[in-house]
Amino acid sequence: MGIGMVVTGTGARIEYDCAHGTIGEPLLLDADGRFEVKGLHFREHGGPVREGEEERGEPVRYTGRVTGENMTLTVTRAEGEEPAGTYELVFGKIGRVRKCL
Repeated sequence: MGIGMVVTGTGARIEYDCAHGTIGEPLLLDADGRFEVKGLHFREHGGPVREGEEERGEPVRYTGRVTGENMTLTVTRAEGEEPAGTYELVFGKIGRVRKCL
């Protein structure tokens, strides 16, 4: 699965193949380079957006660790303990994201 992430001083935007996510708080690293923040995960679908269709985000927890230029990112639904996915990102490397058609 493709993934890309843009981090700012106030949060981040994550793009997946058929979804996207948002983080509305800074990613502050502890002494070991770890972080844990709350955010939203939005499922997407192929085809046009339907009239009256609402974009609803599912609450998730984003956890991870930064080591040098590498980040491990785990997404866990707020309701559970089972990770929805774990991803590897590299700073400055553009992820191969293929949006749903």
